[in-house]
Amino acid sequence: MNKIKTGDNVIVTTGKDAGSTGKVLRLVKKTNKALSGLWAVVEGVKLVKKHVKANPQANKPGGIISKEAALHVSNIALLNPVTGKADKVGFKLLADGKKVRYFKSNNEVVDV
Repeated sequence: MNKIKTGDNVIVTTGKDAGSTGKVLRLVKKTNKALSGLWAVVEGVKLVKKHVKANPQANKPGGIISKEAALHVSNIALLNPVTGKADKVGFKLLADGKKVRYFKSNNEVVDV
């Protein structure tokens, strides 16, 4: 179980986009030796320019598009909706045996 999942609202803690928030679009597991680990693509964060070749069969024009690049999960934190700040996440078992994530600052359960 990961501390960050697809669809979570996160805040960027380091880098040029520090302080910006967004929703996790997808998680990417990289196995390259230099870039190994879990990476996340966050909506509207770390925008890069990509030169795209035109594809007449798919009816797509060419040009320069802006898209989100992946961030390492160590550079983002889950956004606590109560405080509006970044928060640490832990795991605990409920009485019915279900494993859930919770915010460590106020013991609120993230997902029910």
